[in-house]
Amino acid sequence: MSGIEGMEVKEKQKAYCLQSWSKQNYIDPIPVEKGEGIYIWDYEGNRYTDMSSQLVNMNLGFGNQEIGNAIKEQVNQFCYVAPSYASKVRGDLAEKLIALMPENMAKVFFTNAGAEANENAIKIARLFTGRNKVFSRYRSYHGSSFGAGNLTGEPRRYALEPGIPGFVKFFDPYVYREAVEFDSEQKASEFYLKKLEEQIWYEGPDSVAAIVMETITGSNGVIIPPDGYMKGVRELCSKYGIMMICDEVMTGFCRTGKMFAFQNFDIAPDLVTFAKGVTCGYVPLGGVIVSREIAEYFGENLLSCGLTYSGHPLACAAGNACLSYYEKAGIADHVNEVGAVLGKRLEEMKEKFACIGDVRYIGLFSAVELVKDKKTKEPLVPYGRDPEGVMKKILGMLKQKGFMTYSHENMIIIAPPLIITEEQLLDELIKFEEVMKIVNE
Repeated sequence: MSGIEGMEVKEKQKAYCLQSWSKQNYIDPIPVEKGEGIYIWDYEGNRYTDMSSQLVNMNLGFGNQEIGNAIKEQVNQFCYVAPSYASKVRGDLAEKLIALMPENMAKVFFTNAGAEANENAIKIARLFTGRNKVFSRYRSYHGSSFGAGNLTGEPRRYALEPGIPGFVKFFDPYVYREAVEFDSEQKASEFYLKKLEEQIWYEGPDSVAAIVMETITGSNGVIIPPDGYMKGVRELCSKYGIMMICDEVMTGFCRTGKMFAFQNFDIAPDLVTFAKGVTCGYVPLGGVIVSREIAEYFGENLLSCGLTYSGHPLACAAGNACLSYYEKAGIADHVNEVGAVLGKRLEEMKEKFACIGDVRYIGLFSAVELVKDKKTKEPLVPYGRDPEGVMKKILGMLKQKGFMTYSHENMIIIAPPLIITEEQLLDELIKFEEVMKIVNE
């Protein structure tokens, strides 16, 4: 294909499509002709490496034949049937998901994506508890629809304000930027848990339906909770009859080296939301997994939730193929092996460059936090603003080298497809280090 055709593809998108989170006059999308594995090519034959799994959803990369074949087989049977009908692929996928969960989990409500999963999770929690308030964290992103956007804590919620009554924000266990120095992770957890419990008291424990958390904060910095924190939140929820909802939309399906991130902390949530890696983007799908207690409640009480495309057969076919591939290919073990290499290289760069204040990583999920001053930890760009386009320039330099990812605040996310090899990873990190040298000057 020619560059002329690629230009036509780009210009048509710019002319007729609104692009998310962008000032439309300044977008410059790459016209993609094909993708394979961890790579995409434009119409001029330039190759780019997908180092963010697109939007941290294409865990198994481009062109997975097993997923594609599963979708084709379902097309030949039927493409759609309403949620009120029984579908083999839907029931099979739900059964597989429950088998991956702790013993307390029982049923799945399917949605189309992560935002809808979180919308329905808080709705289910409110119906089940009869309470109205929902806690979520400031450094969080749970979606941009109205309910999920009110759950969200970071600046993308501003467009929805004034928001819905009953949504309460609390602070993340963001130890790197805390004003208090802690002797240990356990001490940090004690501090954050005491503050959270105090806030529950102030809001009235009997009014709080749920505490919603990205198990590991995603685009807002891959903030990994300190030792004991997640167990402590579980204990607070149990103590006050609050539903613990783990948002696994980004961290689910082997991203952290476990099938779900909460398994790193030996806890059993009441509800789990998922999307992204369940189908790796081949067909949109999300869902809410609920405990046996919640499932039994809705045996006799109306589940006032419904979506036309809930559990879409083509999406469920893709989901079944993905889950089979994760297990058959030993993806979780591979993520742990290659993730150890990623962590080692990031630590080396942190020691080497004054512009890197912190690196955080688990499995193939990582963030590099850029600072102006390593001692004061002053961010490279102020929170919620980048007036001089500094981060955009850094991404531009990476793009020139074919290293494709995204930034958020003063963080650069590195979360490649889970099929990346050690050799491929090291090649790409050379490019990243070359750009960090320039930033450091």
